[in-house]
Order: sequence, then structure tokens, then C-alpha cells
Amino acid sequence: MAAPNQLVDALKSTSLETARAHTNPTFRFVIDIENLPQGVFTECTLPVIEWDITEIKEGGLNSYIHQLPGRRKSARITLKNGLGTSALLDWYLDALDENFTRRKVTIKLLNAKSKLQKPVMTWDIDGAYPIKWTGPQLNTGENTVAIQTLELACNGVSLTRHTGSSA
Repeated sequence: MAAPNQLVDALKSTSLETARAHTNPTFRFVIDIENLPQGVFTECTLPVIEWDITEIKEGGLNSYIHQLPGRRKSARITLKNGLGTSALLDWYLDALDENFTRRKVTIKLLNAKSKLQKPVMTWDIDGAYPIKWTGPQLNTGENTVAIQTLELACNGVSLTRHTGSSA
């Protein structure tokens, strides 16, 4: 019979191996923005998808409140990339002139185990347009890349989980 510590170690390694086999790192992703050249992004914050809740208090029933689903809340996405001559910045500057061009944004999480860059999940974001731009932090004491942040509002988000995306 295995010692208790060996058994615990075996369980930990098995669950860690299982987790590694069934999850993907967040650093392998591709972003396509309709009618814009594909850029390199350092970070992407996917939208939070949630619904409003309507609370209904039923007379004489004080033990709980009914919570019914309402409308889906608006979603936002945040993109970060290096500042320079950028089609993203031009897209935002057009919005400053009140020329809002809605675009489809596609974000693909890629399979880390595949050499073929196959997507594991795809988020299709419809009707996205820039609503906020944040410039880089300038600091003479650091040797870092100037990163711009662009926040987008969108009409809707759909999620596709791809099966058979193994190496």
C-alpha cells in the first residue's frame, strides 16, 4: 500500500496533468477586425456577458425574492497593442469626428498543443466600435514599449467551441 504522502502526490500530479491536457494558455490568440489589417496585440479582455435581474417581491412570502432574467447587458472589449502608426488609432480618431464605423471583431483562442494554429474557441463580436482610447504611460526611468488601450462597445457576442482541435 502506498504511503499517504505518495498517494496525495500522485493525485496532485494526475489532476495537474489532466488540467494541462484540457486547458489552453491565454497567450495564444488571434484577433481579426473587419476591414483593418491584422495587428499584434499584447492583451485582450473579453467582454463580460451578463443579464439584468428583475426582482419580484411576492406579497406574504418573506422568505425569498423571485429573481427573473431580464435583458442582456451591453458588453465591452478591451484591446492593447503597441502605439505607432496604427489602423486601430485611426479607427478611434474617426470616432472622435463622430464617424462611428461598426466592425465585426473575431477573437480566436488557439490550441497550444497544435502546430497548425487551430482555434479552440472563437468569440464573434458584432457591431463593435471604439468608445475609449488610453495612451501609454510615459516614463523616462523605464525601457518599455508604449502600449495603447482601445475599448470597444458592441451589439452582441457569440461563442463557438471547436471540437477536434487537437494536434
